Amino acid sequence: MKLLAMTEAPFRRALVPLDGSRIAEAVLPAFLPMAFPLQIDIVLVRVVVPTVQSGPADETPEAFAAAERAKERKLHEAREYLRVVAAMPLFDGLSVTTRVRTGQAPEQILDAARENDADLIAMTTHGRTGLRRLLFGSVAEAVLRTAHVPVFVLRAGPVEAAVRVA
Repeated sequence: MKLLAMTEAPFRRALVPLDGSRIAEAVLPAFLPMAFPLQIDIVLVRVVVPTVQSGPADETPEAFAAAERAKERKLHEAREYLRVVAAMPLFDGLSVTTRVRTGQAPEQILDAARENDADLIAMTTHGRTGLRRLLFGSVAEAVLRTAHVPVFVLRAGPVEAAVRVA
């Protein structure tokens, strides 16, 4: 077991997945007070989940072009959202970068953590239970089960989701 020197911070870079919801943003005021003393670099990531095509009718050139325009619009909106979040005063004094990825959220979050050398993931859980959890799944649970680094998880409720950026 390696012991940390007093000057060696246990965490250097944290990945913070945001989906554009107040619930996801609730992790920021909970996590950042811990990030400041350690001067943890923050990587904000937004995953754009591809839309599912419904069948052969979607294979026309017009449908393909419309789907591409919709995808580009979603990617632009994700980049703009993260730009606005990263500019928030609550990050003043920290290094913040942003990443937009496309795919399934759990896999993309884990890949982003590896690719950005994150040694911590900080995120919220919507706290779904029962049928809603079965139908929608749990991104936080999937990340917790398979992450190669520690995961800071905040169960956010309506009262905790006080920060709003857009």
